Amino acid sequence: MSITIIEQDFQAKVSQQIELYPEGIERYRVFTPFRFDDGDHLVVVFKKSGGNWILTDEAHTYMRLTYDLDESDLRKGTRQKIISDALSAFHIEDNDGELVIPVTNDQYGDALFSFIQGILQITNISWVSREIVRSLFMEQFRALMTDLIPEERREFDWHDERYDKDGKYPIDCYINGVSSPILVHALNNDNKTRDTTITLLQFEKWPIQYRSIAIFENQENIGRKVLARFSDVSDKQFSTLNRERIEKFFVETVI
Repeated sequence: MSITIIEQDFQAKVSQQIELYPEGIERYRVFTPFRFDDGDHLVVVFKKSGGNWILTDEAHTYMRLTYDLDESDLRKGTRQKIISDALSAFHIEDNDGELVIPVTNDQYGDALFSFIQGILQITNISWVSREIVRSLFMEQFRALMTDLIPEERREFDWHDERYDKDGKYPIDCYINGVSSPILVHALNNDNKTRDTTITLLQFEKWPIQYRSIAIFENQENIGRKVLARFSDVSDKQFSTLNRERIEKFFVETVI
């Protein structure tokens, strides 16, 4: 089968935007519209190996994942299950880190479709990693508040029953027992910071006396405009979960 016909099969089965570019003898780079989370395109190579046509990522997928993870993290827990499920479901081989799918019975388009779907499913572990980090940050935040504030004076995931019966504007930690209750927010990304900005703007409309405190996982990761808008409505901010500085503040002003 000619390369032109194979390319047409790729386009018919996967996307009209598929293009093949020669990179040597019986070797082609497959350009697709599919991307990783950071915007880079998936790496797919179509080549002859041992007399048969294969699709391979030439170990690029795992390499990208290990930018943010240790290689050992790919081989355990939820991440390992996501990878093994994807390999099994789409009949992809893992050859020492290189993902490969052989083309059988001239099913070129079907093989490319399965290969891309498998890679995209494997990259879901990036989402798992972000959720794990988010969970750890919230656990650390709650542990700190638990240590600093007596139980009878704090409430996690609080909302005002008078003005917000449906709980649309939750507060990560509500502190009472002071002249003006304190609303403490744990912020780890742009979305959470935007939501908290909206929450505090809503609180400004209600006849409620309060002070707001924000504790960021890493304030440097928040977009400049998002942070600027939030700073307009926030009373006090900590750029990281720095226990010593936060504890000093609460001892002096709250406890």
